[in-house]
Amino acid sequence: MTKTEQQAVAILVPGQFNDHAVGRIDGAFSRVRIEGADPSLVTDDMRRTVRGIAAFGGISAALMDALPKLEIIANFGVGYDSVDVRHAVQRGIMVTNTPDVLTEEVADTALGLLINTIRELPRAEAWLRDGSWLRKGNYPLSRLTLRGRHVGIFGMGRIGLAIARRLDAFGLPIAYHNRRRVEGLSYDYHPTLKGLAEAVDTLISVAPGGAATERAVNAEILSALGPNGVFVNIGRGSTVDEPALAAALASGSIAAAGLDVFADEPNVPAALLAAPNTSLLPHVGSASQHTRRAMADLCVDNLVSWFSQRKALTPVPETANVKARP
Repeated sequence: MTKTEQQAVAILVPGQFNDHAVGRIDGAFSRVRIEGADPSLVTDDMRRTVRGIAAFGGISAALMDALPKLEIIANFGVGYDSVDVRHAVQRGIMVTNTPDVLTEEVADTALGLLINTIRELPRAEAWLRDGSWLRKGNYPLSRLTLRGRHVGIFGMGRIGLAIARRLDAFGLPIAYHNRRRVEGLSYDYHPTLKGLAEAVDTLISVAPGGAATERAVNAEILSALGPNGVFVNIGRGSTVDEPALAAALASGSIAAAGLDVFADEPNVPAALLAAPNTSLLPHVGSASQHTRRAMADLCVDNLVSWFSQRKALTPVPETANVKARP
C-alpha cells in the first residue's frame, strides 16, 4: 500500500482520545469520529469505509458487526478486557494493545501506592498543609510499616515482574499466584489465590480483567490476608468484590488498602471513600505525559504497520494468528 493509499484508509475514533495519537492518525489516515463506541452512531459511509478503530477499549461485537470492512482494533492500553476479543477472532479482526511501554510507570505507581497506604503519606501531607502541624504538633506515628512484610503478587506478568524487581531492592520476600508457574522464576509460587493470601500479609493485584478474575479478591481472600494485611490494586477494579473490601476495612479484617482502579470508574463506592485506612487514586498508574505519549505512538504504529506491512506489532495473544486480508 502506498502512502497515498494509506492516507485514504478510514480509522474510526470513538469518543475522546489521546491528542498525540489523534495528530498522528490525522497525518497517516483519514480519521472518522463518533461521540462514543455506539453502533447506532455508525453511518452508511462508515460501513463502507472504516477499516480500523483506535480506542481506549469498550468495543463490542455489535460495533464490529456494524463495520463490515473492519480489519484491526488498536487498543490504547495494555488491558483489553473491554474489547470483545472472542468475536474479533471469529470475524478475523486483529486486536492490538500497548504492552511494555507502560510497565515501568505502572510499577512505580504500585510501589508509591503501597508506601502511601502503609505510611499514610497523603494524610501526613494534609496534616502539614492544613496547619495541624503548627496547631497540634507532630503527625501521629503510622501504625503500619513496610519492614518485615511478606508480599504476594497476583498476576506475575510484565508489570508484576517489574514490581517484584523493585520489592527485591526493599529486601522483602515475594511470592505470587498465576494461572501457571513462571519458568525460571525463583519466587515462591502458589497455585491458588487463597494459598497466596494465607502465606503473605501484603497482596498486590496486577491481574487482568475478565470473567476468570471477576471478583477474585473476595471476602475469603481478604480474611486469609489477615488483620495486619494490606491490599493494593493496580490492575483492574473488576477483580475485587468492593463491598467485601469495604466491610473488611471497616471490621479490621485487613489493616489497609491502596486502590488505583475501581469496578465502575469514575464512580468510587462511598464506603471506600469514607474509610480512613485507604489510599485512593483516580486510575493514574500510567498517567504521565512520557508514558501516555509512548502508548499513543505504539497504538498508532500498530495501525501503520498493519496497513503498510500487513502485520501488527503487538497483537494480543488471542489474535496473534489473524492474517491481513488480501
